[in-house]
Amino acid sequence: ATDIVGRIVAQKLSERLGQAVVVENRPGAGGSIGSDLVAKSAPDGYTLLMATSSTHSIGPALQKLPYDPIKDFAQITQVATVPDVLVVSPKLQVANVKELIAYARERPGKLNFASSGIGTVVHLNGELFKMLTGLDIVHVPYKGTALSIPDLASGNVAILFDSLASAMPNIKAGTVKPLAINAARRSALLPDVPTLAEAGLPAFDRYTWFGMFAPAGTPPDIVRKLQAETVAALKSPDLRERFDAVGAEPVGSTSEQFVERIKSDTLRWAEV
Repeated sequence: ATDIVGRIVAQKLSERLGQAVVVENRPGAGGSIGSDLVAKSAPDGYTLLMATSSTHSIGPALQKLPYDPIKDFAQITQVATVPDVLVVSPKLQVANVKELIAYARERPGKLNFASSGIGTVVHLNGELFKMLTGLDIVHVPYKGTALSIPDLASGNVAILFDSLASAMPNIKAGTVKPLAINAARRSALLPDVPTLAEAGLPAFDRYTWFGMFAPAGTPPDIVRKLQAETVAALKSPDLRERFDAVGAEPVGSTSEQFVERIKSDTLRWAEV
């Protein structure tokens, strides 16, 4: 999902700035490898980071990071929120969240859930699900959710909390089955799929965000320029159309608003 959102924004920024914006994927360690690279890059506005709540709100509670999520970055803007969707293997004979909980409760320790790595928002969504339901299900980390899809399709893995952006192709292909959306309201992409609150889990209200950062020390005028251009890009009809197609909701906050969102999410995820 970070790649999908990042490429959509990069294309619009290229058009607005008249300069190529190149996307370079640096996966691993819950996203902290890419974040660390940007934190240590020259603060000249030419190396930017598209990061998620995994790296900047969850990571600090789980491990000693090689960077400070607040002090080592210039926060440009919160770009978007993307709903997470609870999907299960099509081999699993459950039709909704209530049936899934009952099925898992009868089989303690027998069902597993996939993630995109230890400490990612995908992992923590699974842990939050366990906290709220009291279920005994086993975590199986992968290096990215895409690598877990064959195991979900075959039934080797039962459950996954994936972002809607990356889950939709697999939902359409029938390789995974959606049960609920982790969002404040239903998605137009899956109008028949209830929210987790509708499915009986109203406390499941932590949503995944995507944001743009520069290294700390980047000149304020450059940060303001990038913030203004990104917000303008997020308002363009063609970008909104592409975001709608993957279930992403554009935000376009100020730098100050973004910092406050990171801090408040860090406190909430620390509980999990």
